[in-house]
Amino acid sequence: MSLDQDKIIRIEEEAKKIIASRPESFPDETTMIRNAPFHTEFLSCFKDRLKPLKLGIPQLVALASWLHGLNTSLGSGFENFAHILSGGYKRSFTGHFVLKVGQTQAARIEQIIRDLKSGNVSPDLKRENNALLSCIANNKEIDSLAFTVDNYLESKYEIDAIELKSVRPNSGEGRGEKQKILYGKAALMLLHRKKEIKFMIGFPFDPTSDSPTKYNKERFFNYLIEFKKFFDMNEILIGSELWDHLSGEENTMDKVLEIIRKTVKKIQH
Repeated sequence: MSLDQDKIIRIEEEAKKIIASRPESFPDETTMIRNAPFHTEFLSCFKDRLKPLKLGIPQLVALASWLHGLNTSLGSGFENFAHILSGGYKRSFTGHFVLKVGQTQAARIEQIIRDLKSGNVSPDLKRENNALLSCIANNKEIDSLAFTVDNYLESKYEIDAIELKSVRPNSGEGRGEKQKILYGKAALMLLHRKKEIKFMIGFPFDPTSDSPTKYNKERFFNYLIEFKKFFDMNEILIGSELWDHLSGEENTMDKVLEIIRKTVKKIQH
């Protein structure tokens, strides 16, 4: 099954926005960083490794800055692609919209986090969900942690929440992400007691793969810092797995990449 024409056009327009935001800022002789003394001193330690790149320090620093901007644009682009494909949207439960969790739920979340951090238990999505569900009734309610869902999709029987990550999480970020997701699930379970709550982290591609659309979840978990300690593999969607989940169709990542490829050709000509 192919993507419908409306989605193709919207993905193409989003790709155009990303492309249009980058050419003018691409580093050239007029925008080159000419003096980067601290970078120069530290990068001198890696001069042998940098030789094959045939780039001077000013060019390397300028290009790294440009790529950082591209990563920022792509982060927003991935969210918009997700909304187009799934029909979802970004939703924040912060400030005046902070949800409630049961006091017992909160206690169980903190215990889960302590157990995972110590290594006493391994992540287990089913066990953790049961721990949060089994103590909802007749429980004093307190404020949940504030959280935002990058792609929120609610239907009659379930809520599908995905936090999108376009760059490698920093060291120690796994614990905080897990805590936020547990509080998010607990709060949504309390608010929507008859619906199945799914809350996952999505990575648009697998940087450890030799193929654009393939992924190896075991290898990817080893690449992430401490995520293996806190997350069940069923809590992570990566590469083509994520894109197929969003659209409900197979080979979606290939289709999105092809739309971007054609859009680039149109602009070049």
